[in-house]
Amino acid sequence: MAMRISVIGCGYLGAVHAASMAELGHEVVGIDVDPAKVESLAAGRAPFFEPGLPELLERTLETGRLRFTTDFADAAGAEVHFLCVGTPQKSGEFAADLQYVDGAFAELLAIVGPGAVIAGKSTVPVGTAERLAARLEEVQPEATLVWNPEFLREGFAVKDTLHPDRLVYGVPDGAEGERATAVLDEVYARILAEGTPRLVMDPSTAQLVKVAANSFLATKISFINAMAELCERTGGDVTSLADAIGLDERIGRKFLNAGLGFGGGCLPKDIRAFMARAGELGADQTLSFLREVDAINTRRRVRMVDLAREVCGGSFLGQRITVLGASFKPNSDDIRDSPALNVAEQLRLQGAMVRVTDPAALANAKSSYPNLVYVEDVEEALTGADLVLILTEWEQYRELDPEKAGELVAQRRVLDGRNAIDPAAWRAAGWTYRALGRR
Repeated sequence: MAMRISVIGCGYLGAVHAASMAELGHEVVGIDVDPAKVESLAAGRAPFFEPGLPELLERTLETGRLRFTTDFADAAGAEVHFLCVGTPQKSGEFAADLQYVDGAFAELLAIVGPGAVIAGKSTVPVGTAERLAARLEEVQPEATLVWNPEFLREGFAVKDTLHPDRLVYGVPDGAEGERATAVLDEVYARILAEGTPRLVMDPSTAQLVKVAANSFLATKISFINAMAELCERTGGDVTSLADAIGLDERIGRKFLNAGLGFGGGCLPKDIRAFMARAGELGADQTLSFLREVDAINTRRRVRMVDLAREVCGGSFLGQRITVLGASFKPNSDDIRDSPALNVAEQLRLQGAMVRVTDPAALANAKSSYPNLVYVEDVEEALTGADLVLILTEWEQYRELDPEKAGELVAQRRVLDGRNAIDPAAWRAAGWTYRALGRR
C-alpha cells in the first residue's frame, strides 16, 4: 500500500532515501532549506556524484510520486516523516553537532499530526532519540518517534537503500512500538518481501548500531595498517598477510586492504563522536582504543609523505608529482577528510609541484584546496611526472597500462597508496614500485 512520506533533509542520505521511497511506490516529498539543492533535485539533477541516482531521480520524478520543496508545511499530513539531516563534527571538538537535527525536529513539531511516525535516520549520539521523544510527547503525544539507522556506502547508496543487508527499527515498548513497527513494515514491504532481515529493538540500541558498526570497520582498517607498519620494518608483505588471516572465517578478508587509510564524512566523525559521547556518559575508558584507531589512520598519511620523499631522493624541491585521485574513495565526489588531498597538500607545502586528477571530485577539491593544480585528463596529468601517487583506487587507475603510462612520465616511479595495481606488471615495465606495507 502506498504511503505518504516526507524526507527532511535532502543531502546525500535524504536525496537517495526520498527517491528510493518513491521507487518503492510511496508518495514522497523531500524537504530541504537549500533552494539551490531543491531546484537541482526537482529538475532530476543529483547535486553530488552517486552512481545510479540520476536515473532513479528521473524515473521517480516522472511518475509524479516524488517532489522536492523548501516549505516544511508540505510535510503536513505525511504518515511517516524520515529525519535525514547531517550530524557533522563540532568545530574544535570530537562531539557531533546536533543543531541541524534539533532545527529540523522543531520544524516537524509544528506540523506533525496524530498517529504519524517520525523515523530518525541520521547518525546521532545515543540518548538523542530519547530527548527528542520527550519533546514530541509534550507537543503531539499521539505521534511516535522511532530510530531507523541508515547503512549506506557511498558509491552503492541506491543499492544499499533498495536492497539493504538488514533493517533496524528502534521503537518504544508496548502497543505504541508495535504500531510503529507495523507502519515501518508497510514502508519497507517490498524490501522485506525479498527476505531482508529485520531487527526490532529499543531506541538506545538502534542508535548504537551505526556507530558501533563504523567503529568496528575503522578498527579493522587500522589494524591491518598497523600490520603494514610492521611489514615495512621486517620486509614482510601486508597483502599476503591479509590474504592469509582473511581466510579465517572468524576474521574475513573484507576491510583488510592496507594503504592510506579511511576518510569521508562517516567513519572519522562517527568514531570521534562515539568517543565523545562515551566520555559524557562516564565510560570514556571503554572506547579509549578508538583513539589509537584514529591515530593509526592519521599516521598513514604522514607515512605516505615520508615514503614519497624517500622515493624522490630526500627532497621534494623541483619534483613534479602527479596524484591520481582526490575523493576519499572511488565512485564518489566526496572529499570530506580525504586522505588523498591531505597528502597532496602536504607534498605541495613541502616544495613539490603537485598535479591532481580525479574522475568526479575536482570541483569539490578546488573549493577546499585551491592552491593545488588540477588536471581533468589522466594522460595530461601523467605527462612529465617524476613520481606518480595512486591515492584513490578508481577502476581507471587500477587498469592503467604501465607501458603506456611510462611513455608519458619523466621518471617511472609509482607509489601505490591503495595497493591497487599489480607490482610485478609495473616493475616489468621498468617502474620503481613502492607501496605501504610491501617490500
